[in-house]
Amino acid sequence: MNKKLLCAALLSGLSLAQAASAQEFDDRWYLTGSAGINVQDNDRNTDDAPFGAIGLGKFISPNWSLDGEINYQNTQFERDVNLNWSQYGISLDLRRHFWLSGRTWHPYVLAGLGLQRAEEEFDAFPNPNSPGERKDNNFAAKLGGGIQAKLGRVGVRTELAYRIDFDDNAIGPSYDGSIDDGDDFADLLASVGIIIPLGPEPTAAPPPPPPPVDNCADKDDDGDGVNNCDDKCPGSQAGQTIGPDGCPVPVSIDLKGVNFDFDKSVLRPDAVAILGEATEILKRYPDLKVEVAGHTDSVGTDAYNQKLSERRAKAVYDYLTSNGVDAGRLVGPTGYGESRPLDTNDTKEGRARNRRTELNVQN
Repeated sequence: MNKKLLCAALLSGLSLAQAASAQEFDDRWYLTGSAGINVQDNDRNTDDAPFGAIGLGKFISPNWSLDGEINYQNTQFERDVNLNWSQYGISLDLRRHFWLSGRTWHPYVLAGLGLQRAEEEFDAFPNPNSPGERKDNNFAAKLGGGIQAKLGRVGVRTELAYRIDFDDNAIGPSYDGSIDDGDDFADLLASVGIIIPLGPEPTAAPPPPPPPVDNCADKDDDGDGVNNCDDKCPGSQAGQTIGPDGCPVPVSIDLKGVNFDFDKSVLRPDAVAILGEATEILKRYPDLKVEVAGHTDSVGTDAYNQKLSERRAKAVYDYLTSNGVDAGRLVGPTGYGESRPLDTNDTKEGRARNRRTELNVQN
């Protein structure tokens, strides 16, 4: 074997690989070209010869590639340089790549099967048609390994492989025209190659679109009329009075000023204005339920004041229902007579405040 040439091929491949970057998975087809030394089996009695190869390949997964390749080599016999011996063939090679994190070169192993055609001249003296010629096709198998890297747009690889050529019809080493039926040859192939991807470099798939933004302003999960963004109490129950922050709030309907003249149950003009505001509050809170309660001062008998308070409550009740408030939301009208004074009945002002009607929230 020509060890100097073999070492030169391997070292040149190593230097290229050290300068290259790691190849990533790329499913484009690629062209290959390589050149190297075919270290001939000693039984051939031929000189080691340079060879070249071209091919087409593709990564079939992130770690596996498949190449089809055509090779050619032409050498000389050691003892008769005037006789021709050449060989060309085709092979299908499967490579298993091992990508090393943070490294610029990456090893691989390969196995291949193919067909090699030998064209051999031999000395057929004293035959006048000498030299004779033999042309045979033979199966071949290949095992080996190498390193591969990426250098800019192209890749490089350096490889060492062992190829067995099942050439049973080679003319024997004696070159006497006899057939040596037991021959098959093991050649060592050392090469450096280039890998040229075809087509534009694939681009990374766009990231998936972000999930739709949950627009809380458009949602009201508890149905309280306050959107989810502003709702600080998302578990509101039906029938509760809800404030602008979505939380239940106590509702008071202020009827201060809905007072009556002494011994009267007729609504005064100032009371009508206040009841108009109360009506709007009740319409704004359709789940609100209130009691209509009437009261008196302490002047007069209890029985009389009871009836008077009921009439006052009825006056407010009739006003609310006639202005669009559903009677089903009103409890009463209820009269409490003089039993629930707000102020003292010992003064004129106190008695005036006690002659009143109230809306008492029930929920």
